[in-house]
Amino acid sequence: MAAPISQTCAAVERSVRERVPPLLTDLYQFTMAYAYWRAGRHNEPAVFELFFRSNPFGGGFSLFSGLHDCLMFLRSFHLTEEDVEYLRSVLPPGSDPAFFSFLRGLDCSGVTVRSVPEGTVVFARVPLMEVSGPLAVVQLLETSLLCLVNYASLVCSNAARFRLAAGSRRKLLEMGLRRAQGPDGGLTASRYTHIGGFDLTSNVLAGYLFGIPVAGTMAHSYVTSFSSLEEVWPQSLAPANGDLDSTDPVDLVTLSRGWLGRVCQLLGVEPGGVRVGELAAFLSYAIAYPRNFLPVIDSYSVASSGLVNFCAVALSLCELQYKPLGVRLDSGDLCRQSVEVRRAFRACSDHFSVPAFMSLIIVGTNNISEHSIQELNEKENEIDVVGVGTHLVTCTLQPSLGCQPFLDLLCLHDEPRPQEGVSLQCYTLWQEQGAGPVTVTPTRVAVSEKLHAVITEVSRGGSSSSSGDGNKILLAN
Repeated sequence: MAAPISQTCAAVERSVRERVPPLLTDLYQFTMAYAYWRAGRHNEPAVFELFFRSNPFGGGFSLFSGLHDCLMFLRSFHLTEEDVEYLRSVLPPGSDPAFFSFLRGLDCSGVTVRSVPEGTVVFARVPLMEVSGPLAVVQLLETSLLCLVNYASLVCSNAARFRLAAGSRRKLLEMGLRRAQGPDGGLTASRYTHIGGFDLTSNVLAGYLFGIPVAGTMAHSYVTSFSSLEEVWPQSLAPANGDLDSTDPVDLVTLSRGWLGRVCQLLGVEPGGVRVGELAAFLSYAIAYPRNFLPVIDSYSVASSGLVNFCAVALSLCELQYKPLGVRLDSGDLCRQSVEVRRAFRACSDHFSVPAFMSLIIVGTNNISEHSIQELNEKENEIDVVGVGTHLVTCTLQPSLGCQPFLDLLCLHDEPRPQEGVSLQCYTLWQEQGAGPVTVTPTRVAVSEKLHAVITEVSRGGSSSSSGDGNKILLAN
């Protein structure tokens, strides 16, 4: 359940304003804006287009994301007095003081954004967003908008690939906050993986801000913090069908120990191998959350301890009219273990006449990748929910969408066009002074319709703008 809409809208806008202030850009955006201003061109109409050059992860599409954050950024764009004074200290000496007065009055009231809707399936080399307005202003926006769109679209597309691999039957849980590239990366990942097809998140703040269903129960650290049944307190639980104040509570520890012996006998498990501390952890959590009991059962051994301990506590909860949720597997052969766990659930359901055991869910986690999910489809398994962290939020297979080119080459009208696969020599902006030309072999060549501007693509990504007379100019980086 999300917070009230008015609170979350304000919190989201505040979050974007704090994470993406106007100074979160490259210095050359301000030096170019100054040059435009000195030349009297700063108010010329200009149009910037954002696009990417190839679909991520070697796939056939991408999902466009980040639009909402872009709009929030534009709405709050304003340079504070402190911002302006800092810029005065870092821009080249001799900058006209009047330029800083110009910066103080900048906002995005004259900026127009045209974009495909958030979450739309998009393809390479097709403009996704068009930003028009005064030349100096839209120039200052470029880096920030690319930053907001790049990772959001990448992680959303990655999530969609996981969803396609998992199919519609399994639920997907995003749990990558601790592996994400900082707090901002974690929050962005939680938001846009939900748009990309994930059902749940472990990120509490994402649930608060964006209304994403949150999920999570316990970690291995909780299980291993217990060593004896004496640590369970309180040890009793009132039945679910009675008033907590009027119904006599039942000693859940004694009840579960009785069930444990019966489960070990049914499943052929040696009682001496059962970890008492694990049983204590399960009991303590079940007493705290009898309607949300879903422990991780592989802290020690699934077959000889975790499974029977869960069944004992879960059967006790069922006897008290509660409904346990299921278990989580976090190591080893998830497919094989899930089949064995499901077999045990069915045995308990049949032998003890407990129908609730037939609807228990099995959650699988442990360094899950897109390839891992594809393997799940090929092997027998009983996993209902898959939790994904590192490979989802860090986009291991491709860490950037690539909304910037390696090289854009602008040619005069009477110069020959470069050819795909044919090497050419040129001088780049980043090479040392006096160095010779760089040899580049373009993999793709696209020609502007208005200027004879040729892009030689040697890596992914790009953005373009038009200025003045409306001719399209391709930004070299």
